[in-house]
Amino acid sequence: MVDLRKQYETAVQHRNDRGVQLIERNEEVCIFYEKVNIQDTMIRNGDVELQSREEEIRFLKMQLSEERRAIELLRKGLPNKRNLENELVTLQIQLSQCQDRMLELEKELENPYDEKRVRFLEGRDLSPAELQNKVEEFEVRLAEKEERLLEKDLIFEQVTRLAERVKVKAEIGKDDTLTLAKKVNDLQAKIKEITRKMMALVSELSMHQANALRLQQEVKEKEAYLEQCYIRMEKGEPPSGDIDHEWQKMIRDEDRRMRDKEHQRMTEEEIEQYTIAGGITTTAEPRPNAYIPDDDSELPIPRPYGSHAPFKPTEPGSTMRHVRKPVPKPIEI
Repeated sequence: MVDLRKQYETAVQHRNDRGVQLIERNEEVCIFYEKVNIQDTMIRNGDVELQSREEEIRFLKMQLSEERRAIELLRKGLPNKRNLENELVTLQIQLSQCQDRMLELEKELENPYDEKRVRFLEGRDLSPAELQNKVEEFEVRLAEKEERLLEKDLIFEQVTRLAERVKVKAEIGKDDTLTLAKKVNDLQAKIKEITRKMMALVSELSMHQANALRLQQEVKEKEAYLEQCYIRMEKGEPPSGDIDHEWQKMIRDEDRRMRDKEHQRMTEEEIEQYTIAGGITTTAEPRPNAYIPDDDSELPIPRPYGSHAPFKPTEPGSTMRHVRKPVPKPIEI
């Protein structure tokens, strides 16, 4: 019983230690979960940043391909450079020749002593009356032209005043234009930010779609597995080896729990058996302190021995192994 009690105390101490270790492990698990959540957040942010970098790389690759195409076109046109240079030299020579020829023609044209340039005008000379009429006609036309010029001057002044007003309004509207430009820049920045968020949401949506497809595939596999289990159950076989193993394990756990409960009950009964009045626990065997009288005239009620209780020898201890058993001698008569 002493060994059993020591084992019980040891088991209780082990249980308390395991409970403390379990609490510590739960705290470590919580810390690890928090770290995992932080890592997931960092991974999502990294995916978004990676996608934006991939977009930038794709754009830069397009620009690089465009630059390479332009370089290739220039390289293809490089063999024609020598021909074009020769053609340019030829054209420059022709231009200088044309310029020299033009100077010669200008000198010939400006020469007043050239008989070929003389050309007599046809017609007749007007009389003084006709000249006077022509002069009056020109004066009338001049007056009309001056009147039109005056009207155009007035119109020009009107237009100038309107232009000044428009210029003043334009100067006043510069501040509004600057404000609108700032608003446009802010809106463009917001649009870019929203576009990035939309791209991140699209990538997250694709991840969720992939996860949904995976879950649908798992559901289909589970349904096929369940149908196969039903077929095996109809044949009287276990649904599957894993389920049979789990069932056997559950039965073993149930038996173990029952044995543990029985052992605990027996331990509690034993502890209760060795608990005497006053809440004191002892491992000594209980001694009888009462007896039931054999007299039929009285009720079978336990009656205490009092001070004359029967002697009950103790069990031999471990030192008895050092004591020799007595050898009885025969009695001679």
